[in-house]
Amino acid sequence: MTRSKNPRPLILIRGFGGPDVGDEQASGYQGFHEGTVYPGRRGENYIYEGFVLRAMKAHRYRYRDATNVVGYYADEIVAAPDAVGFDESILTGTVVLDPTVAARVLADGVAGTMWVYRYYDLRPRTMERFGAGLVRLIEIIAECAAGRGERFDGVDIVAHSMGGLVVNAALQAMAESGRDAGRLVHRIVTLGTPHRGIAFNLLPRWLGDLIPGVREAADELASFDPCGTAFLGISSWFDPQRILTVVGTNYQSYGIRSATFANRMVSLIDQGSLLNRSDGLVKQVAAQLPGSPRTFVHKCHGGRDSLVSSRETYEIAMRFFHGTHRVCLWLDEAEVSRGGNVFGRSEFYLGVSIKPLYVDFELFHQSVEAENCYGPFRSGRLDDPLPGRDVELSRPLAECGGQTNVWAGPDRLVWEGWLDADLAASRDPVFRMDVYVGERDALGIGFSDNVVFRKQFYVQALLDAEPMALYVHSGEQFLKPSTGLDRLAESSATAPVQRAAPTGRPGEWTFGTRGTSFAATWRVALNPDL
Repeated sequence: MTRSKNPRPLILIRGFGGPDVGDEQASGYQGFHEGTVYPGRRGENYIYEGFVLRAMKAHRYRYRDATNVVGYYADEIVAAPDAVGFDESILTGTVVLDPTVAARVLADGVAGTMWVYRYYDLRPRTMERFGAGLVRLIEIIAECAAGRGERFDGVDIVAHSMGGLVVNAALQAMAESGRDAGRLVHRIVTLGTPHRGIAFNLLPRWLGDLIPGVREAADELASFDPCGTAFLGISSWFDPQRILTVVGTNYQSYGIRSATFANRMVSLIDQGSLLNRSDGLVKQVAAQLPGSPRTFVHKCHGGRDSLVSSRETYEIAMRFFHGTHRVCLWLDEAEVSRGGNVFGRSEFYLGVSIKPLYVDFELFHQSVEAENCYGPFRSGRLDDPLPGRDVELSRPLAECGGQTNVWAGPDRLVWEGWLDADLAASRDPVFRMDVYVGERDALGIGFSDNVVFRKQFYVQALLDAEPMALYVHSGEQFLKPSTGLDRLAESSATAPVQRAAPTGRPGEWTFGTRGTSFAATWRVALNPDL
């Protein structure tokens, strides 16, 4: 399956700017131009130039910057007398098309264009206003496509932090006005968005009268309410399966220490634990939505090498928007064969991380440091009953006792993600699966950091084989030949090249992994993403 090289229009939306948004108004690309240097890597993986520049340089899914095509104003403006070639309705208002720039930038159409939504240029400063402005921007893009007789399949959106709440407000506005959100918007990626609020409240209401700008931002601050349940309405406005929530886990690198401390205190009060489980600002469980897929990245909320400025965000978003295959990984059976404290209370944890071939960046991350491994489990089979993820995510964040480390979905779903076969020279989707099983003593008598099992596996699907086949390798050297794998393959879970067994359902296989202290049976489904 080869996708078009002219992707849908892409809109980038920043997060909360604070009481004074002067710097945000002066910033052209709202933080999406910031990148990161990775000194330990080489070649293409060495310097990530930021989302905007990377998208404009990409060989596939290349975008053209269209940010200047639209202007954002506090007061309404009217169309210039000599503005011709565009419908007058998109030339008047507070979010308006610039016909001169549009004629040049959109000469080849709106497909493959990238737009930064500058909502902080609008007034009044309310979520309703920001949402309405985003609807207006999307409709301008759609009108430009229609004016050229161009097919319009909706826009893709990447939104950081509060920007995701702006998107939610826009979806609500579309639904309430009778617009078809499913036609105007294709897919959405949110980065550390506090869909369910921010767990702590450091700013008492009376203090707002003393700090300049806080009263003006009151509507935005109110949207972070951990007692709110507005997020439950999203599924009635838009298909939640078309929203991917990217959840940050590296609170250690977040620059605002008071926020990370407050998140730790909330965990202590709520669950009796000092685990932070946040990206520094937003709790992991708050950045997710019921019914929506999610992925973890070990990055902080904002700043250098964060959810905004890291390569992971770009790679995950591009695969979600343009990937050829949707992948699901389940844990069907497990058995821990060592561990168990004599005097303490043993708990087991399972963590899996996923990397695609050719890109040295993770699409999914679980680790002890990220505080997001599945568990705790008392049973060595890792089959303790955990509450359903969507049940937990449907509760207000402020409600005490919420379980956070539950499975990604039914049947012990570990990971749900997207791969792009067209990015690989062989068109064989390949990913590396890093598996970790740990043990800790919950009573503090024994050790808290025992490693039961840790190993890497390489999963490779041969799309052009007849029938389509899936292999699991114990070493990267077996990925090179795309032929002869069947001759090398065995059905044993300890074989260097293992042939996965079809389950009888389309695009689904099972395979085993075995070590000295942990054995498991996994199930993977890989199907075209339509």
